[in-house]
Amino acid sequence: MSRQRIAVLGATGSIGRATLNVVRRHAERFRVAVLTAHRNAAALDRLAQEFEPDFVVLSGEPEPGFTAAWTGEWRVGEESLAEAAAAPGVEIAVNALVGIAGLEATLRALRGGRRLALANKESLVTGGELVLEALHDGGGELIPVDSEHSGIHQCIRGHEAGAVRRLILTASGGPFRETPRDSFERIRPEDALAHPTWSMGAKVTVDSSTLANKALEVIEAHHLFGLAYERIDVVVHPSSIVHSMVEFRDGSTLAQLGDPTMEVPILYALGFPGRLHEDRAGFDPIAASPLLFEELRESDFPMFRLGVEAGRTGGELPIAYNAANEIAVDAFLEGRVGFPSI
Repeated sequence: MSRQRIAVLGATGSIGRATLNVVRRHAERFRVAVLTAHRNAAALDRLAQEFEPDFVVLSGEPEPGFTAAWTGEWRVGEESLAEAAAAPGVEIAVNALVGIAGLEATLRALRGGRRLALANKESLVTGGELVLEALHDGGGELIPVDSEHSGIHQCIRGHEAGAVRRLILTASGGPFRETPRDSFERIRPEDALAHPTWSMGAKVTVDSSTLANKALEVIEAHHLFGLAYERIDVVVHPSSIVHSMVEFRDGSTLAQLGDPTMEVPILYALGFPGRLHEDRAGFDPIAASPLLFEELRESDFPMFRLGVEAGRTGGELPIAYNAANEIAVDAFLEGRVGFPSI
């Protein structure tokens, strides 16, 4: 079997690193053809020396004083980043970019007929209809990598769309699940970055602490699975073992469970429609017990309802919500505004 050629967009971030861990364990199945990063040129250089891709892309300015050790082809700029998603020979594009910067790469991959393993939720939040149109016109595949949407994808596979009554996404609740609202003014960036169950990049981790991330995932689920917003629910599940549930019209509910690691949905997306073999410890239901579920504290975390309402209203509002959130999170991480100001 010839190895499938992969472009990893955002290779130095948390999802990109997890993807490359999977590729290392399945080197007989996959070959890294393209690697990209924004500014972390030194890390990209090390990865290029290890994987020997066809070329690498640095979309932003490198760190001062950087000198490449890898002597292969370096491309620069946002246009090169978008082109990488559908570069000649690439069969699978893993979009692990952060923010709206990932939209154009998503569109290029799908228009080019590639399989897109999508971890960039902003692509669907800001350009949902464009993404679905590109998927239809290009004849590619769209496999979600977010753990919640990957779980839904697995649960509904083989079922008719009309059989689904509702989707249930789970949220860990973030680091402030039990924090009183009147103490939010004292929350510092390092507090928001201390996620209890997931290891993610700074922006996504802060989004999880405000529950903006869950609003973005509801919008994403609406576009991915074609269900109305009133048929997509969210519950808090602190241990992050149950990633999502699908309730069918006959009253049956299927759930996807597993340890909170992004490598499992990445394995699913890369191996689809089959499943890659892994010598990892099996799921231990006793150790995972009890499975606790709670209501979302919507009044204390207004970013969730605001985002869902933006998605429900449609038009330009999801784009505005996403952009305003990116700016606000940057301001919080830089110490220019407090946590409630987001």
